[in-house]
Amino acid sequence: MSFVDRLIAPLSPAARLRNGVDLIERGRAKDGVLEIGHAARAGLSEAQHQLAICYLDAVGVPRNVGEAVRWLTAAAMQDHAEAQLRLALLHVRGECADPSDAGAGADLFAQEQPSRSGPAEPDFPSAMAWARRAAESGLPEAQALLGYILATGPRVLRDVAEAETWYQRSADAGCPQGSLGLGMLRLQTGTDESGWTRAASDVARAAAAGLPNALTLLGALTQVGVGVPRDLAAAAQLYREAADKGVRAAQTCWGLALLNGEGVERNVVLGETWLRRAGLAGDAHAAALVGFLHAKGGDQPPNYVEAVTWLERAAELGHAVAARTLGQLHLIGAGVERDGEAAARWLRRAAEMGSEASQVDLANLILSGHGQPEDQASTHHWFERAAQHGDLTAAFNLSVCLMQGIGVAKDEHEAATWLRRAAEGIPTAQYWYGRMLVEGRGAPSDPGAGRIWLGHAAEAGLVDAQVMLAEMLVNGRGGDRDHPRALELFRKAAQREHLGALFALGALYDGGHDVPADRPLAQQCFREAAERGHARAKLLLGQYLARGLAGTCDRAEARRWLEAAREQGVEQAAWELDQLAAGTDLGAGGDRATSAA
Repeated sequence: MSFVDRLIAPLSPAARLRNGVDLIERGRAKDGVLEIGHAARAGLSEAQHQLAICYLDAVGVPRNVGEAVRWLTAAAMQDHAEAQLRLALLHVRGECADPSDAGAGADLFAQEQPSRSGPAEPDFPSAMAWARRAAESGLPEAQALLGYILATGPRVLRDVAEAETWYQRSADAGCPQGSLGLGMLRLQTGTDESGWTRAASDVARAAAAGLPNALTLLGALTQVGVGVPRDLAAAAQLYREAADKGVRAAQTCWGLALLNGEGVERNVVLGETWLRRAGLAGDAHAAALVGFLHAKGGDQPPNYVEAVTWLERAAELGHAVAARTLGQLHLIGAGVERDGEAAARWLRRAAEMGSEASQVDLANLILSGHGQPEDQASTHHWFERAAQHGDLTAAFNLSVCLMQGIGVAKDEHEAATWLRRAAEGIPTAQYWYGRMLVEGRGAPSDPGAGRIWLGHAAEAGLVDAQVMLAEMLVNGRGGDRDHPRALELFRKAAQREHLGALFALGALYDGGHDVPADRPLAQQCFREAAERGHARAKLLLGQYLARGLAGTCDRAEARRWLEAAREQGVEQAAWELDQLAAGTDLGAGGDRATSAA
């Protein structure tokens, strides 16, 4: 500061401003702000602007956004372009306190800023008004901001054509933010290669100026070859430059490039380091990637404990897939204890983020008895919404909710309606709809129609449908008897380990049906079913052995099987045992087992 300035400082606001700036630069911030404050109160717009910056940056005074806004407004009203720009930025960020919070007589060195409940919602109309005034005065940064508001602000304020005009003026003035905005706008509106090339050129101009976000975007364009030739090595280098400047998204992309060896020599350790760095800085995708890396393993064995830590971080940051994965890990007990309630909690979080797969997972978990009571209503709502949009699986699950009263009153009629819709493509729904028609539940009894739907499910390989249809073919319910077809269906189900089907095969081979009797094969079927715990098969095997119906009589073994049947509650087994004990001749040869018919 000159000798003359020091002499006239008490009288000249401009000199006091210069003196204040000089004091701040020499480390006497508090004294400097006092000088600037005197100049600001005298009405000097640049002093008002500088004082606002001191309040925003906490230079010589505690940070006080309310006071900053008050002084920025005073300067902006005098057409101070930079003050108008800063004011517009504060409005866009929702950081503007009501200037009335800090009155004209507020102490420059007040220890506390007037209390606020937190950042308000962005005020785009006010931001646009101030940005337009600064832009019209020729400030390139303000022109870029005005373009941004016109391009991405509330729909009522948007004007893409005018946004492009302001972005272009800003870019022509050499403002990298204007070039970046222009490129992003043209990427959104471009329809062909020439338009995308033009957009990439704008982004490249901003990247050449070192703008971190421009470097990241140009890296993405170069990686996929939009507007520029595809070049993984060049993309990786751009990501690296932006990552070094602290751009989280670029750190994630650079980490992935290293992890996968895309455009750079593969380095898993360094790649994970960058992903961790981005994740710790708040990038949900990066945190999730670290979690997935440890959950799946690869170069190293899976580390589920580490995976859970990172997945929880990602889920808390709003990553739906990470939250769903956490739910699945809790279900199987990987890295955490098996906990259905915890699984439901994470699946609920993912579902609330809009993950339809998680909604289905959670709903199925709730059907198995987990989750909170209030989840049931959400479950019904999710299934109903998806079912109304044509999701057949959701239609089936909705019918289950209606049949069991999950989140809604039980309604078998409505359940049958949704089952009918789901039956168009889901075998399980075909089985249940056919069964409801046969039993007359939720719809008028119609065994014939029910048999048709059971046939569709049986052809699709549904074992329960094969068995039920076979039983109807044996007894002629819903149509003609067809024992040969029933035999084939029972055989298919028995091959799928269905005990009832195995027993039914024995009964058909026992004789008295429209298939050739085969006593040895019947006894084999009864034995296999008995050995796997089928109570009536034990009775029939005992009868076969006691009577020698398959050619060999073995009363001792018969007694063991009959006793086993009696222990399982088969009343006829007690009579058979009494006959054995009395030495009664139970007959042989042509007699059939009395419970196999």
